[in-house]
Amino acid sequence: MVDHPVQTSAVFLLGAAQRTPLIPPPSPPSPLTPSATEPATPIEELCLDDGPLGGSFHEDDTQARQRVAGAVHVLNTEATALRGLTNLYETDAIVGAGFNAAVDAITRHHGQKGKVVIIGVGKSGHIGKKLVASFNSLGVHATYLHPTEALHGDLGKIGKHDTVLFITFSGKTPELLLLLPHIDPALPTIVLTSHTRPETCELIKQRPGMILLSAPIHESETVSFGVSAPTTSTTMAIAVGDALALVASQELHLNVSSTFSRNHPGGAIGATFRKPQTMRDLATPICDITVSSPTSQDLRGADILKAGYDSSTGWVRVGNLLASPNRIRQLTSTNMNNLLCDLPWLCARRSEWITISGDTRLSQAVDWIRDMQSSPEEPCDEHSILAVVEKDDIIGVLEAGQLLSWQD
Repeated sequence: MVDHPVQTSAVFLLGAAQRTPLIPPPSPPSPLTPSATEPATPIEELCLDDGPLGGSFHEDDTQARQRVAGAVHVLNTEATALRGLTNLYETDAIVGAGFNAAVDAITRHHGQKGKVVIIGVGKSGHIGKKLVASFNSLGVHATYLHPTEALHGDLGKIGKHDTVLFITFSGKTPELLLLLPHIDPALPTIVLTSHTRPETCELIKQRPGMILLSAPIHESETVSFGVSAPTTSTTMAIAVGDALALVASQELHLNVSSTFSRNHPGGAIGATFRKPQTMRDLATPICDITVSSPTSQDLRGADILKAGYDSSTGWVRVGNLLASPNRIRQLTSTNMNNLLCDLPWLCARRSEWITISGDTRLSQAVDWIRDMQSSPEEPCDEHSILAVVEKDDIIGVLEAGQLLSWQD
């Protein structure tokens, strides 16, 4: 929960007679995050008097002003809640540990078996169906289960390798409490809820050890809008669910973008992806890779990690050394202060790169890499760097595992 006071705006009942002209509500203040060095910039207020929008209103058109003022109030309220939620995940160890445990539960089989079974009723059920679509498109198998239907035969949807995700703002939805005893205690269960501590959530009281995934709001919707209709709370639940889906996908797949494009070939989104045919299409352009210090003698693991974080591609180049995103992800806290020369696995020298012509078809390149993996004379693993060349110039790079993952 947000620890500092939050200013709220007045409630506007649209269409009701007003005795005095209404003034647009102020934007709620922006909570600071620990990393912020200066106060966060609040969402700018929408001026109803100046500019193209304000100029389109007649002086006596108070209804139009009320409508836009009401929209600004809703948007500012939900934006404030999201900023508070971000601050919570950055500063609260218990909340962060819950998210980490949820990712562990979903990825524990490394995508080889099992799925996420999402359960909720009402608005939470609709959120669950949306998250199912997001999980599946990102290559994390998921399905929706209505709790009442589960009690009438659909409980068979839950397999022995699955993870169960309950969605309930209150943490005590009767249908979920009724279903809980019929869920195998051996299965990892997660509850996406407004609670920030396990001891306040009724579902967790009934099943200690359930993973808490927090999505609180800074104030009740009755205070914000004069009605308890799920609005801010549903936005927070979707945001945390999206974060869970993306982070889990990044751990399960070497290339999330390629996984998403395979699973979403249709529509406008599918049209934005051009299925690669050759190595040239799949490689990360060498010119887009961040170049770190020209010398590597004084560089440490932490320097490479920071450079990779700042890089738009995730790759880092140090002279003739190249660190790929997956090599960088292998860094641990004990490696941070180690010199680069003491981390030979982190960067590949140019002499270790495997060169492949840019016009080589992907299927042919996959066969070559698999042959090399089985050959003791030509060592190659999923972290080996493939250098894509044209006219003896390196135009791009990728990891062997990325190539094999794309084809698989």
